[in-house]
Amino acid sequence: MRVLLHYDMDHDEAGLDIVSCSEQDDPRFAELLPGTEVIWHVLRPLTAADMDRAPKLRLIQKLGTGVNTIDLDAARERGIAVANMPGQNAQAVAETSLLLMLAALRRVVAFDARTRRGEGWPAARSLAGGELAGRTVGLLGGGQIAGLLRGMLEAIGANVVYTSRRPRRDDPAWRELDALLRASDIVSAHIPLTDETHHLLDARRLALLPQGAIVVNTARGAVIDESALVAALTSGHLGGAGLDVFEQEPVDASNPLLALDNVVVMPHVAWLTRETWDRYFAVAAENCRRLARGDDLLHRVV
Repeated sequence: MRVLLHYDMDHDEAGLDIVSCSEQDDPRFAELLPGTEVIWHVLRPLTAADMDRAPKLRLIQKLGTGVNTIDLDAARERGIAVANMPGQNAQAVAETSLLLMLAALRRVVAFDARTRRGEGWPAARSLAGGELAGRTVGLLGGGQIAGLLRGMLEAIGANVVYTSRRPRRDDPAWRELDALLRASDIVSAHIPLTDETHHLLDARRLALLPQGAIVVNTARGAVIDESALVAALTSGHLGGAGLDVFEQEPVDASNPLLALDNVVVMPHVAWLTRETWDRYFAVAAENCRRLARGDDLLHRVV
């Protein structure tokens, strides 16, 4: 079975002919599509045109959870199965979310720059960072990532509240979204990108956050209105942000968020650990075996 790993990483799996292709190498991707039966997909959007160039394609296997970068209607119309693998990156993303919170609170970007410039020890009280213990952290989402992160935060001493699509009024930590924002010193996004969640954190909702609050996003960039976020950060209403995702990816160097020293950024790699790759490949290979046998696929979306 010919498998196209749409990411620049070599991998061997018994019984599978796996070919790796960088997500930025469109000519090579187009060249490989005609002989491809399965695509192991990470981030670069897969369109109807891509599928039309792959007449043998039987399965698009998302290496991760979010399938917003796959044209699901086109796959359905062409009889191409789509599967994902919920939970396999949860530990890595939860840990990265915690990392971004701490980095924003402790002003890592600004201190890193000062240190590299040889400016010595800072004395100004205004440069002092903050601690997670005692702060209220609001989580957007009640899934596995949010659950893991909640445990980490509570172990540190933070007060955790959360909101979710389905109300959980029997849990005293659950809040309506606007109430959660008013209470949160830090808010962290862990929800899929849908029509309902697009720009969920817009100018109005960002203004509900307390003065000096921090926003963290390891979900999808468009969950937050970036122009509103820039305005809230530059006005001083927000104290910082930790971002692994952006509205346009790969993020352009001209994005104004990259010029702010109270913003910590990563290039959509919250999931990227050796352990996550191992879990991804185990599920992806199993689904290839199931496809070959005609068995039901794990975590089928389409």
